[in-house]
Amino acid sequence: MADAAVEFLLNNLNDLLVYHTHLITNTKSQVEDLEKDLRVFRAFLKDSVKKRRKSEGIQMLVRNIRDVVYEVEDLIDAFVTQATEIKTQNYILRAFKSPVSLHDIGRQVEAVRKKVEQGRVDFSLLIVADQDKYEKPEVRPPRQKDVVGFEDVSAELIQRLTTETEYLDVISLIGMFGLGKTTLAWKIFNDTDIVFQFPIRIWLSISQQFSDKDIFLAILEKFTTLSEELRSKDEHHLSQMVAGHLDNGKFLIVMDDVWSTKDWDRLKVVLPLNNKLGKVLITSREEDLGKYASLPRDPKTLRFFTQKESWELLRLEALGQLDCHPDLYKVGQLIAKDCKGLPLAIVVIGGILATKAPASDLCAMRRVWEKVSKRVSTHLNEDPRDRMNQFISLSYDKLPYHLQACFLYLGMFPEDYEIPVSKLIRMWIGEGFIQHVREYSLEETAEKYLEDLINRNLVRIDKMKPNGKIKTCRIHDALRDFCRTRAGSESENFLEEIKFSDGVFEPQISEIKNYRRLAVHSNCLNFLCSKPFGPRVRSFVCIPNDEFILPQAQSSAIPAAFKLLRVLDAKPIVFTRIPSDMYQLVHLRFIVLSFNLAALPAKFSKLWNIQTLIVNTTSRTLDVKADIWKMKQLRHFKTNASATLLKPGRDSEHGAELQTLGTISAESCTAELLHRASSLIKLGIRGRLAALFEGKVGSFESLVKMRKLEKLDLINDVYPKPASEGQLVVLPQHYQFPSTLRSLTLCATYLRWSYMSTLGLLENLEALKLKDKAFMGRTWEGVGERFYRLEFLHIDHTDLGVWEASSHHFPRLKGLVLRNCEELLEIPIQLAEIPSFQKLELHICKSAAPSAREIKELKKKKQAVFNLSIFPANDEVS
Repeated sequence: MADAAVEFLLNNLNDLLVYHTHLITNTKSQVEDLEKDLRVFRAFLKDSVKKRRKSEGIQMLVRNIRDVVYEVEDLIDAFVTQATEIKTQNYILRAFKSPVSLHDIGRQVEAVRKKVEQGRVDFSLLIVADQDKYEKPEVRPPRQKDVVGFEDVSAELIQRLTTETEYLDVISLIGMFGLGKTTLAWKIFNDTDIVFQFPIRIWLSISQQFSDKDIFLAILEKFTTLSEELRSKDEHHLSQMVAGHLDNGKFLIVMDDVWSTKDWDRLKVVLPLNNKLGKVLITSREEDLGKYASLPRDPKTLRFFTQKESWELLRLEALGQLDCHPDLYKVGQLIAKDCKGLPLAIVVIGGILATKAPASDLCAMRRVWEKVSKRVSTHLNEDPRDRMNQFISLSYDKLPYHLQACFLYLGMFPEDYEIPVSKLIRMWIGEGFIQHVREYSLEETAEKYLEDLINRNLVRIDKMKPNGKIKTCRIHDALRDFCRTRAGSESENFLEEIKFSDGVFEPQISEIKNYRRLAVHSNCLNFLCSKPFGPRVRSFVCIPNDEFILPQAQSSAIPAAFKLLRVLDAKPIVFTRIPSDMYQLVHLRFIVLSFNLAALPAKFSKLWNIQTLIVNTTSRTLDVKADIWKMKQLRHFKTNASATLLKPGRDSEHGAELQTLGTISAESCTAELLHRASSLIKLGIRGRLAALFEGKVGSFESLVKMRKLEKLDLINDVYPKPASEGQLVVLPQHYQFPSTLRSLTLCATYLRWSYMSTLGLLENLEALKLKDKAFMGRTWEGVGERFYRLEFLHIDHTDLGVWEASSHHFPRLKGLVLRNCEELLEIPIQLAEIPSFQKLELHICKSAAPSAREIKELKKKKQAVFNLSIFPANDEVS
């Protein structure tokens, strides 16, 4: 990752020269010289992206540059840490064998420069003829993938699933990785006949290191709302509850990617073996498991794709359609054949073809297809697993250098993990992977990077936001394995996942001192108690599902082990106190922290590099004593509490970089604050909204001056009074809201439905969420209302009984979610006339279910795509 390392170090040196020049007084000239050298290397690395694949000499030079950059990066970061906090002297001594002084930095920079000079050659002599004209791929909007092939297998499995037996029928779908087991199972899970036959359908992703409790809770979620009391129960009690729910009734459970017979024994304890109406579909790579679980019948072994299926899938992935120009037909069929019936291989190769040359240039496309065909054919005789890895490697090598680091970073997340895109993007930015591009924010550039990876079929879309942006994404297990293997190799030393098996960590704790990124997704407490030491670790990510309280004796385990951290995701770790050495982590750029405190200490202001600060607390309020206005890099501040911020002072120079701020108290929403944070895109306010709207506290009217604000969350919180006493009798006029507003959430406001006419005048509103009794009243008459641009409407916990509306009121509606609207008699049938309306979700809205079915039937008659989901599960329909 020489390219990303050089880019980040350049930015780091620039900040050092601009903002912290007092730290490098005696060696400023050497640092400036190094900065100039790095710019030369950056230019060379960009020019050699493709040439390095063809020249071992260039590859060696690139590795040398990377090693040199890492060495300087470590020294400079260590020096800054040491210069900032004198208490780190012992740590630096242990990590670097001697204290890092200004004089040492100068000598090390000089030594590095000599290494670079010795490795320098005339770059012009290294230029290799480059026949590939298109350096930058044609980025196309991500598309939802069509499910292709296995029609006969699908029909066979559906027939088996819909045939009654005298026992709980377990069907195992077995096949090697990359064959499409998950895709086929998902297709069957959503098949119209299956949905009609099984009122209860549950999809479970089973990873190598799954938690029994998480699986049991995922099943229970289909039958009841998961309360904190329920989540606190142990596995034994939860398993009994699951067994009770499954004992009667017709259900289908899909367990995707079960790894072993031991795992199956853990899972089957909740299955009622005598319920002949129940069906279980397992996908697995292990034939022995399939035979063991499917008794008395044999498992179904998934075949390879036929040539016809392969060619169809390749065209869809490479061209986005089945139509193919005759000039590409012959070479395309050859590529499809050479993928040897592996759907994942076809998808990966299709991703290369889709982004390598513009669709408008047929000659260029033909050259690319022929070139790819030759490379694919070279791997024909390899083992299928090796062949698949070579195809992934081929796609990886074709990535622009700035995408390679972003792709490998996906190996930081657990298997089958649903990755929140906003989180991923902010972590990428914190790592320094995102380049500055004129006219685009770092976040916008990162979104384009992700779209590029999706178009190359290296990442898949999981969920979409109402505004059409990607909410969550996933990565195939084979691709994740590639990321971890490549990233953990000696040549990269990019990241390492620490696993706990049979009481032993692998790799061993003593080996982590040379790693640069660590992921620990199980037994994190044991890991921290083992006193790890990682002086070169830049990212520490812990994503187990269960929270755990960090004993006070171990509260310094993270800052004591990793002084040079840039990214810290420690959400599951609940701190009972913030250790003083946490404020020594001055290189932190992204941090997710959980604690049971009511205040954010003032010393957090010392973390001047922080870009994203996310705080989760058990307290209802958070007194932010840290002056966020002195944190010059801060872009995103989020907390689940009502945060009271310090007022911007005269010496507080920053705030213009802030894009996300929430949730802040009503009192903190002042004119001064909103003026300082003029670039906000997302704002959340929690507190006594009546006082804010009436001008008694804060300055709601100042919101109208915010020209970039797109998302606003207004949470009415009158605690310790009952929420019902916080009923609002006034709502600001439409012209008092920002004109740029695209998403609005109201919570616990108890407004009358007549105020919906005000919200209907928000011209750019696309998503409206009315949560926890935001609006109350028996009747909602939509007379005079028209939400011109509204695409998504969410309503929950209301006493609404009669709703009168038509397609005229919501001409662009795409999705409607109704939750806990138990008194709603019916959903306006006229909504079926909206051409764009394609998704309706009901959760505990029993009386309204018949009208939902009627809307579904009307849509079906029009042959329109429409998804309807009704909870409880026994009311679910196709």
